Amino acid sequence: MRCPGQDTRFWKPEDIFEVSCPQCGEKVEFFKDEVRRRCRCGHEIVNPRVDFGCASWCPYAEQCVGTVPEEAKANRNVEERESLKDRIGLEMKKYFGTDFKRVKHALKVARYAEALLKAEGGDPLIVLAAAYLHEIGIREAEKKYGSPAGPYQEIEGPPLARAILERLHVSLPLIDEICDIIGHHHSPRTEETLNFQILYEADALVNMEEENGPKDREALKGRTSTVFKTATGKALAEKLLLSETSAAHPKGS
Repeated sequence: MRCPGQDTRFWKPEDIFEVSCPQCGEKVEFFKDEVRRRCRCGHEIVNPRVDFGCASWCPYAEQCVGTVPEEAKANRNVEERESLKDRIGLEMKKYFGTDFKRVKHALKVARYAEALLKAEGGDPLIVLAAAYLHEIGIREAEKKYGSPAGPYQEIEGPPLARAILERLHVSLPLIDEICDIIGHHHSPRTEETLNFQILYEADALVNMEEENGPKDREALKGRTSTVFKTATGKALAEKLLLSETSAAHPKGS
């Protein structure tokens, strides 16, 4: 199939135009799909109207338009990573099926992770993939050990996550880091990466929201002081603590 953008049957009169050479001033004719042309004076002119929109995602871009500008390549990489994040989230939903509690938990962790990423930095693909898949081993943990406890999730999660990520053709270095985070997401090391810390704090925030029973503010405050290292995480945790206090002690009670 011929690219519609290059098929002259779909062209308009303005798709063939002239550009003045900045070197000598002579008019140089361009077709809209030409990336560059050389003037008679020898000066090479880049097409000022060329649209690299399709080149940012099309796998045949270089065969079609020649060298793809770095900006277009960067756009393609961003779009690929965005697509991957969405597909990983979809795989998580497919895996858990009607276990809406697990799906909801993962999505809430991802939302907090996005807020932390926006303020603190980090790699969105790595962090959000880990957020979607951090509890992927919980079913196997319950089957094998009769418990969903964190250490069992850390054993069972990485192989399942790796299989999903390999199926989606995620690069090996990214898979390794994502699986490493999943493999100790309840057990932080002395020194941690920013990507791990964001996932760890996002998960902790959701766990604070989901905990049932009366809340001991001082106990929670003590725990959060050791969990949260980022300024954004600390602020979000404090906001949750304040809302819990207000709910437990409404005005007039």
